[in-house]
Amino acid sequence: MERTNCRPLTPVSFLERSARVFPERTAVVSQETRLTYREFLERARRMAAGLAAIGINPGDRVAFLAMNGEPLLTAHFGVPMSGAVLVAMNTRLARSEILYILRDAEASALVVDPSLLPNLPELRGQCPELRTVIAAGSDQDGSGADLSYSDLLAGGTDRNSAYKIGDENALISLNYTSGTTGHLKGVMYTHRGSYLNALGTVIEVELTGATRYLWTLPMFHCNGWCYPWAVTAAAGTHVCLERPIPPDVFRIIETEGITHLCAAPTVLIDLAHYAASNQITLSAKLTIMTGGAAPAPQVIRNVEAIGAKVIHLYGLTETYGPSTLCQWQPEWDTLPFEEQAALKARQGVADLMVEQRVVREDMTGVEPNGQEIGELVIRGNGVMKGYYRDSEATESAFRGGWFHTGDLAALHPDGYVEVKDRAKDIIISGGENVSTLEVERVIYTHPAVLEVAVVSSPHERFGEVPKAFVVLKPNVDLTVETVYAHCRERLAGFKCPRRIEFVDELPKTSTGKIRKYVLRSREWKTPGGTDHGAADGRTI
Repeated sequence: MERTNCRPLTPVSFLERSARVFPERTAVVSQETRLTYREFLERARRMAAGLAAIGINPGDRVAFLAMNGEPLLTAHFGVPMSGAVLVAMNTRLARSEILYILRDAEASALVVDPSLLPNLPELRGQCPELRTVIAAGSDQDGSGADLSYSDLLAGGTDRNSAYKIGDENALISLNYTSGTTGHLKGVMYTHRGSYLNALGTVIEVELTGATRYLWTLPMFHCNGWCYPWAVTAAAGTHVCLERPIPPDVFRIIETEGITHLCAAPTVLIDLAHYAASNQITLSAKLTIMTGGAAPAPQVIRNVEAIGAKVIHLYGLTETYGPSTLCQWQPEWDTLPFEEQAALKARQGVADLMVEQRVVREDMTGVEPNGQEIGELVIRGNGVMKGYYRDSEATESAFRGGWFHTGDLAALHPDGYVEVKDRAKDIIISGGENVSTLEVERVIYTHPAVLEVAVVSSPHERFGEVPKAFVVLKPNVDLTVETVYAHCRERLAGFKCPRRIEFVDELPKTSTGKIRKYVLRSREWKTPGGTDHGAADGRTI
């Protein structure tokens, strides 16, 4: 309810303000499309009115299956302007998973790139709630869609969307977890939560009107970590990119004067490797926010060596994306480069919108000694409303008045948190706990290693042991014995991977997270683990 001193919080207001104050400033660059803030607001309004014209009502779910670009960016404002709920779907999900989301969310409309989802007529027959399918682009002929994106916008021309956002705790979006656990769950975001988290981001990573933000992070991932709203709140410029291919990223950084981008550690690995191979150094200041998985200190060192500043963030889909950051302290500036990278690899402190603790099972806090391990829990305005249509899972996640992340962490004396592992990824080998992240960080320091993932593998005597899947840099040779010796010099014997396998690539989600459960399930299907002989891997 609106009062003189109280209006519902919604990130839609960010676009309205930026268009009012900076109408001719460039807001969006997407391939050949360039929109000012005045044009961006007009397009969002046309989308909202166009959705109303095809029968979308407040509370309906509007799904998007599209790559980074102007349509999906506009949807972060146009869909809530209509009163509907945005469901941005992972473009790399299997057809069965997409079907599950459409059914579970009871989507009324789907905006889709036909190349990402062929045979739309068959899909429609499987989704009775789906009333309208819109083809992204200007032509829907032959796609099985009802109209094109251009038609949708045209249908909103000279029309006003009469919907007024009255409840800041109403849903603005549904985000389905990316499937690293193998189970999709709908996570509910509200107008209020999105507004507050976006404003926190503006402050924490120093977004301004001069910001030129490159979309290397998928917009479907936690609504792009709330950056569609954050960059708009600062009246910065969105530069869209469908895929973070290193040559394209570096070209656009230079041609568009990029100041900020977000990327998972795996993307940082690709960028650093490409830069090193092509003798690239940055000519201007670039801030990179990384998260989604814990980056090894070596990865941070490699990226900062080309001239970027790295900010390490931590969060989950359930926390609107990042909820903690490794807040830099000025006194760290004088430390050696290697020590700085090690500090930056920690997950850090709670952001402006949440509180965090590291707790034992009885919810008492662990000792801040950097050694005792507990679960990282979070509460505050940066936590989801709950799981969609799953009150039991919500109650379990919120037990004790805190959101339980499932991540195991230590609390350092300076109050900074360091995540040691996912609870399910800790390996108990012969009664000893082994952190897979600790082992991975050591293997990453070998100059021949490009990527690594460590999971548990069954063992007759010890129950389970660490196994490392290693991707090598191009044109280098490495033996299993060398990798093991590298670990043994730096780790206790029980922590060293007893099985090592060289692979061409690791299974990943579209946001760059390594799908460890795929590797782990493969290992545990074979009694005694998988041993591949001297050519590919072996038991040490």
